[in-house]
Amino acid sequence: MSLNFPPLDQLAPQFTTTDQNGDEVSLADFKGKKIVLYFYPKASTPGCTIQACAIRDHKADFEKANTVVLGISPDATKRLTNFTVKQELNFPLLSDEDNSIAESYGVWALKKFMGKEYIGIHRVTFIMDEEGILRHIMAKVKTKSHHDDVLEIIHAL
Repeated sequence: MSLNFPPLDQLAPQFTTTDQNGDEVSLADFKGKKIVLYFYPKASTPGCTIQACAIRDHKADFEKANTVVLGISPDATKRLTNFTVKQELNFPLLSDEDNSIAESYGVWALKKFMGKEYIGIHRVTFIMDEEGILRHIMAKVKTKSHHDDVLEIIHAL
């Protein structure tokens, strides 16, 4: 099982799931805005917290760029709610408990950590234009600079 991303310059895989409030969210809800969809392994872990808090702190920059940011992980809604409240996050976190969305984006795949192999979520970011067309894939994400790296790509689109 290796990473197998959807093709660029085509409509991104569509989905509907729940956010941290238990509300239904569809990718199609954001037509007319650029979309940053970032997959992360687990809420409230150090790297994921750094990444999410930087996005929180730069929400105005994303809004100025007509961009919505959506974080997505295999976490249950309750865990996402706790993460959002504790870190005072101001953007949607989506639940993908069955990994079906991660599979459609090709990020549910073999991982290696400390000599062990397992299937899990890869930290990958997908950037879509206002029509939902996939324009950029960040396969190598640095949690500390993710927000700046994404904004740079958005401004270049």
